[in-house]
Amino acid sequence: MSEILRAHPFTAGMDEEMLALIGGCASNVVFAPGELLCAEGASADTFYLVRRGHVSIEVHAPGRGAIVIETVARGDVVGWSWLVPPYHWTFDARAQEPVGCIAVDGACLRAKASSDPALGFALLSRVSVTLLERLQATRLRLLDLYGSGRGR
Repeated sequence: MSEILRAHPFTAGMDEEMLALIGGCASNVVFAPGELLCAEGASADTFYLVRRGHVSIEVHAPGRGAIVIETVARGDVVGWSWLVPPYHWTFDARAQEPVGCIAVDGACLRAKASSDPALGFALLSRVSVTLLERLQATRLRLLDLYGSGRGR
């Protein structure tokens, strides 16, 4: 598992000890087209490192159903709710085609990070980068949607 983790952008550059700790909480999983990786409101006990395929991140809007807010692919991460109490998903993530991921058990990794501050810091730093990238992408979409004067 360490070799697979070493190749993923989220964990690339981590030392072998950290990769082994993460690998001890990880497994390979495959999702069929349309299958949910996670469901809004459900317990967030896993996060996914996407290895192949596309995953849509969806939110539900009253009267409109599911709205795709982003699509992620190989090299991306799905989920950070495993890291923030109360550990519940705030969105759905759906496989758009066959998707292969590394599934990391969030409870297992939180326990290891609690006893290894260097691992905890490395994980939090990497999740923060992902959060910032997603926030910036959302900002640009909002500017595109509302910045043209159409929403005024």
